[in-house]
Amino acid sequence: MREHAVLRRVATFVASEPPPDEVFTAVAREAGLLLGAQRGTLLRVVNPQWAEVVASWSDGMAPALPVGHCAAIEQGRGLLGQMLQTARPVRIEDFDEVGGVVAALMRELGVRCGVGGPIVIGGRVWGAVTAAWPGEGPPPPGAEDRLAAFAELVAYAVQNAQARNELAASRARLVEASVEARRQIERDLHDGAQQRLVVTALELSMLERKLDGDPEAARAMLARAREQLACGLSELRDLARGIHPSVLTEHGLATALKALVQRAPLPVDLHVAVPERPDPTIEAAAYFLVSEALTNVAKYAGAERVRVDVTASDGTLELTIADDGAGGADAAKGSGLRGLVDRVTALGGRMDVSSPPGRGTRLSARLPASVLAAGTPARDPLLSGYAAPAYEIRSNGHARASQRETSSRSAASRPAWVARTHELTTASSTPSLSG
Repeated sequence: MREHAVLRRVATFVASEPPPDEVFTAVAREAGLLLGAQRGTLLRVVNPQWAEVVASWSDGMAPALPVGHCAAIEQGRGLLGQMLQTARPVRIEDFDEVGGVVAALMRELGVRCGVGGPIVIGGRVWGAVTAAWPGEGPPPPGAEDRLAAFAELVAYAVQNAQARNELAASRARLVEASVEARRQIERDLHDGAQQRLVVTALELSMLERKLDGDPEAARAMLARAREQLACGLSELRDLARGIHPSVLTEHGLATALKALVQRAPLPVDLHVAVPERPDPTIEAAAYFLVSEALTNVAKYAGAERVRVDVTASDGTLELTIADDGAGGADAAKGSGLRGLVDRVTALGGRMDVSSPPGRGTRLSARLPASVLAAGTPARDPLLSGYAAPAYEIRSNGHARASQRETSSRSAASRPAWVARTHELTTASSTPSLSG
């Protein structure tokens, strides 16, 4: 019961979203006290050779390890060295039997035995929660598994902090992108349609002066003015299409994408199977995702062909854009892909990028069919009666109707640590961390 109360207390603290270093300190202290250890330590893996102390506690009988201290990791030896290989809790009853640098360091610290639970994030060992004892007796039975429960709470806190930081960075990038988009619209208007309208106004002024005296010159000027107006209107239409194409509003995603790929500078195979029209915001996001992806392919990929697939299933819109170009694209390095990932994430979706060098690039995006769904299957009652056609467009630009069944997907179950944390935080009579 005492262990359950301690875990519940830490889980409640983690759920309040404090800074990660406060979580680390609380976990090292609570875990050490619960197990009756001399030291409780939280380590972060810097690289496969080194680990850093990010939180440390001691019972006062020995000094706590200094935060920021780095120690070597020996693969297969020591607590963390073994966890990097197995990603499982580890128990060492006598460090002298381990040998190597680890044994020497433990003797220097006066530690004879210890246990550790891995902090696993994204399938990799991020670090570990450890407890150590100086005495002759072994650690308490199952101590390593009990530490693993604390490690899961730390993983939850780290992932929450990473998500918050990424969200803040994503919002900043979206703001910057919107400002740059407005500047681009201003430049396009100034350098394009505005200049043509200025020239047309000058032509008309000259035309007025020559209308009576030189009719032939006046007719030539009128023809040039008409040409400038036609070019200006064309540029304004292109600009408006880039802001929001009217065909998307009036005819839906399938028709808009059909028109888009027919203007593409390289062959595009398009398949759209969306039985019901998505939320207008999601629909626009899907359109511009494909538009910008095709632009990136044309500019950078050196591809000969692109395939675009758009399907809908269980309240989710799935898009795949795959090319046969050079590959090697990396969204993490600030490329145009970063903006695409940000916009998809902002709508509650997810985008994965696979771009091995020399093997082309594949973008796979999943968007909720409704903005309010945020990944939960839902349908817009105002649009439930609409049935969009399914098109398959080949490189010759001709479209034909096609039918494709999409398989349903069951909702993924929550990770065990999420369920455990939820159980702990909803339990009654939750004491405070300081209690």
